[in-house]
Amino acid sequence: MGSVATEPRAPPARRSRRSSGAVTLHDVAKLAGIAPITASRAINTPAQVSPAVHQRVAEAIAKTGYVPNRLAGGLASSRSRLVAAVVPTISGPIFAPTIEALTESLAARGYQLMLGQSGYGAGQEGSREDALLEAIIGRRPDGVVLTGIVHSSLGRRRLLAAGIPVVETWDLTATPIDMLVGFSHAEVGRAVARFLQARGRRRLAVIIGSDDRAAQRGAAFAAEAKALGLPDVRVITVPAPSTMRAGRSALGELLADASPAGPAAGRGRRAVDAVFCSSDLLALGVLAEAAARHVAVPKALAVVGFGDLAFAADTLPPLTTVHINAGAIGRQAAEFIVERAEGRSVPARVIDIGFSITERESA
Repeated sequence: MGSVATEPRAPPARRSRRSSGAVTLHDVAKLAGIAPITASRAINTPAQVSPAVHQRVAEAIAKTGYVPNRLAGGLASSRSRLVAAVVPTISGPIFAPTIEALTESLAARGYQLMLGQSGYGAGQEGSREDALLEAIIGRRPDGVVLTGIVHSSLGRRRLLAAGIPVVETWDLTATPIDMLVGFSHAEVGRAVARFLQARGRRRLAVIIGSDDRAAQRGAAFAAEAKALGLPDVRVITVPAPSTMRAGRSALGELLADASPAGPAAGRGRRAVDAVFCSSDLLALGVLAEAAARHVAVPKALAVVGFGDLAFAADTLPPLTTVHINAGAIGRQAAEFIVERAEGRSVPARVIDIGFSITERESA
């Protein structure tokens, strides 16, 4: 008679080496009535155990609340199925569509996303981004997705040395760390200046956040206006992340400068007839302040935002803004990471997704 193969039975119970009270794989194996090595196979390579054993382990996990140590498993397989993303802020809505698309696209391929907030100090040695990258790289995720291309020299060295797939987003450069999907902020600024000049606007202003990408847009906007023969652009910088309140205050400053009772009494600047804002939230603040001060938009003042957030079409009047396909950035970043993590080559490592100006009643 042939012998019947059976799953190894659990060895005699032994004292856990841990004293923290945490549930261990040994606890799961004991409850399931199998050896720890069999429980490990049921969790990590379920095809190697019978359906009945897999079910017993699943029930034991559900009863104990045990969470497998994916870091230990990842060290053995060189795969963590974890991707880290770093954004400047989670308080503003502009990066939300990118993170949502990134999360969904990765989940569809069996990867999970870990999100970190770096603040707007990227590029400075000892910044929060540097500390965050050190913690992320130490955990060896399968990929890192970064916002922007400005990083400290230490952060850049660490990313290059780690050998982890990296995707920089929301910017454009010919020299990425690894892969990149974004657009040119300078070209955005130039395009908006041409857009306003073509619609008869001559006295332009720009309200920009204090981050590098907004500064690129503002500088290019002012330079293009000068090239078009327009007077010097009035530039107001507000702290990043930008807010609706900052937009209201900035427009108040612009209007005060144009008043005869302003800083140069009797010699106030001519009122601006168009404002480009580095975010839709700033533009929303400008619209609110204009309404409070009875400044007609767009007759007396054209307003252009950036981001084309969900509320932009519902402001009063509807907001003209720069549309960025933020979801496409997240989906492409996920595709880049998964392809590299699974050992496939990426032929085109830099993708410019471009932008468009969505024209509505505010301009």
